[in-house]
Amino acid sequence: MPELPEVETIVRKIDPEVTGKEILSSELRWNGSLAYPTPLKFSQSVGGQFIHSVSRRGKFIILKLNTHHILFHLRMSGDLFIRSENKAAEKHDRVILNLSGDNSLVFQDPRKFGRMWLTQAPESILDKLGPEPLGKQFTADLFYSMLNKRRRQLKPLLLDQSFLAGMGNIYTDEALFAAKIHPLRISDSLTIEECKSLWKAIRDILQEGIKRNGASIDWVYKGGDFQNHFNVYGRRGETCPRCGSIIQKISVGQRGTHFCPNCQQGG
Repeated sequence: MPELPEVETIVRKIDPEVTGKEILSSELRWNGSLAYPTPLKFSQSVGGQFIHSVSRRGKFIILKLNTHHILFHLRMSGDLFIRSENKAAEKHDRVILNLSGDNSLVFQDPRKFGRMWLTQAPESILDKLGPEPLGKQFTADLFYSMLNKRRRQLKPLLLDQSFLAGMGNIYTDEALFAAKIHPLRISDSLTIEECKSLWKAIRDILQEGIKRNGASIDWVYKGGDFQNHFNVYGRRGETCPRCGSIIQKISVGQRGTHFCPNCQQGG
């Protein structure tokens, strides 16, 4: 958390506020947030650069500058938002970019797992990611081919960012439920029809999550309401909305996994 819909929501929110703005100065309030380069090099490089665009690749937020790119990965508890000049810094602020127009872009991260990169070669990081699940190139045929080239349990495979970019625990559980596929199914065992069903479920669930501004399930990410529409995630012990069976939770690859044992058979 945050996953693709939450990250996309953040991008859409900050883009009109920062695009075209100049970075006047930077405040690195915790050096551990910076994966690359050194803090001194970062502060020397970003000052005076303009933000030309804000975009997303998987769970990465990308700021395109004059000569560099800034990449943010929010991990477990990160957030990126605009703060007006008259508001004081807060305890969990890790990086502050002071912008023209009397606003600041703030990277806040209570648990300190999030990371930031300043690079002239963003592809060195982003090229390791799998396809975008909402991209035009991610077709059902491609997905079927991807699944059949591997022999792994579906849940951890879908969470593997080198396989498919942006999926996380919440939306994977919800997509597998929508497609009526058990999270422990082996990837190359899916039929073409099952693959098409899962491909559609992934795209539908992510689009619905974006429409609802993501899910707000803890004290870190706020503003979305997709959590009010979960079918299985976080609903262990409750009844399945489709068949009335009791939703179960198991651990798969050290990740809590929610599913309906009746609707999603064959694990």
